[in-house]
Amino acid sequence: MKRREFLGTMSISGMAGLGLPFWSTASQSKLNNAQESGYKVDVAIAGAGLGGFAAAMAALRNGLSVLLTEETDWIGGQITQQGVPPDEHSHIETTGATQLYRDYRNAVREYYRTHYPMTDEARANPLLNPGNATGARRMSHEPQVALAVMYGFLAPYLSNGQLTLLLSHKVVGADSGNHKVKAVRFKSLSSGREITCEAPYFVDATELGDLLPLTNTAYVTGAESKAQTGELHAPEQADPDNDQAFTLCFAIDHVEGEDFTIDKPKDYAFWRNFEPEMHPPWSGKLLDWHYSNPSTLEPKLLGFNPEGSTGDLLNLWDYRRLAHRKNFKPGTYKGDITVVNWPQNDYFLGSLIDVDENTFQQHVAQSKQLNLSLLYWMQTEAPRADGGQGWPGLRLRPDVMGTEDGMAKYPYVRESRRIKAVFTILEEHVGRENRALVTGNPNIDNAKQFEDSVGIGTYHIDLHPSTSGNNYIDFGSFPFQIPLGALLPETMDNLIPANKNIGTTHITNGCYRLHPVEWSIGEAVGYLVAFAKNKSVPPRKVREDKGLLQEFQSYIRKQGVHTAWKV
Repeated sequence: MKRREFLGTMSISGMAGLGLPFWSTASQSKLNNAQESGYKVDVAIAGAGLGGFAAAMAALRNGLSVLLTEETDWIGGQITQQGVPPDEHSHIETTGATQLYRDYRNAVREYYRTHYPMTDEARANPLLNPGNATGARRMSHEPQVALAVMYGFLAPYLSNGQLTLLLSHKVVGADSGNHKVKAVRFKSLSSGREITCEAPYFVDATELGDLLPLTNTAYVTGAESKAQTGELHAPEQADPDNDQAFTLCFAIDHVEGEDFTIDKPKDYAFWRNFEPEMHPPWSGKLLDWHYSNPSTLEPKLLGFNPEGSTGDLLNLWDYRRLAHRKNFKPGTYKGDITVVNWPQNDYFLGSLIDVDENTFQQHVAQSKQLNLSLLYWMQTEAPRADGGQGWPGLRLRPDVMGTEDGMAKYPYVRESRRIKAVFTILEEHVGRENRALVTGNPNIDNAKQFEDSVGIGTYHIDLHPSTSGNNYIDFGSFPFQIPLGALLPETMDNLIPANKNIGTTHITNGCYRLHPVEWSIGEAVGYLVAFAKNKSVPPRKVREDKGLLQEFQSYIRKQGVHTAWKV
């Protein structure tokens, strides 16, 4: 199968703009040495998104040497290179996350207080939300702030050489056999040169589970059938090509009285008239303020007003806003900054999983045309509540995303390859309705309690429209645990997933894919590697031996991990 490479904008200016050029220099120096001898570390982590970052931090804090690679030139995954402010939950300020994730959130708030001209009221707010985004976005903020904070966390380990960070490096090959990975090859996307890393442990924290096929680790994709999983909302027929939409996010602001109308995109006629073919049916055209209500699938009207209220309608402008002018002193911003990650720019005309390079690039290019068409429509034709059309003052903000074209550096991927795991999380374990059915208790009020829990999370089961034409699948779930068995491949001993590639199904992926959950998965993986190395046992032995499991759970609790919800 031909492997793909992402052809996004791979600028290194983002790091320099944050005053961080010495990290790229240090990494280059280590790279030059590695090109002759290769790397040998305690753990190699492919992918520096939230799961990969958290896994690296956990391993580093427990004394391990780490190689961390990233396909783009920004660490941080969905919170930085993909431009998605945190999707969290209503309990996030008090529980439902690790201490390390809380430290990150506190550091983001402190970064704003230290470096930004905030109002006295905003600066004094202990629950500062820089963007004042709505819904589950309790602390929306700009991607480059997240980037700076995360580099601050890594700084001492980069300086002392315990961590080697290779940006713009993609995993391209592996040497594996007898249920173990021996070495992994990474390719520099700037020079084309390849390096090899040997390690006793490897972590796949890539956005699409790229290490799984390269290491012959068994995995599944798409939707399982009802016969396979017994899940209430699973389809009758399995469809391995049925993946959730991805979104290529972009940032905009609005300057009243100005005109930033872009040239009409070349595919505007297609996207302006595009009506999704879905079951149950979509609400009409994609470029419209109507969409399918995720929970009822009935047409629902959304509001849009960058300078005011939309009454009872959800204002898309506020939905993923990154910077709200009212939090900052007058003149700091010409307009609020918001991220467009809405129903109107979900891309479901094809999957990014297990496709060749050309197909991957084509889908990304088409998603950019969708974005530009949406922006042009909003600038020129979109209906306004006052009877007018369009907001020409909407301005694309490439600087926010750190790219030349204004699009995020990498697509926001909702669904990945998923390992065939020792234990698979099913809808009956976390879904409210399915759980009531299998337990025979219509009043049940908790998710399945896992003896091998290594973390917790909560989010409703939220599947976006899919590549096979499914409309939203959206329903309630209980606050849940992360079972260790879902982090262990059936047959591979030293490769562990740390992103959306854990042992979930197409259905349960819908609640295990959010920011704090991905972080918690990655952190648990980092601790697991450190613990297994210290005990000289394979990771699966930690779960199989009850005494070791209890010792491991005590070990991670002491480092700020909750393994059960406090009730």
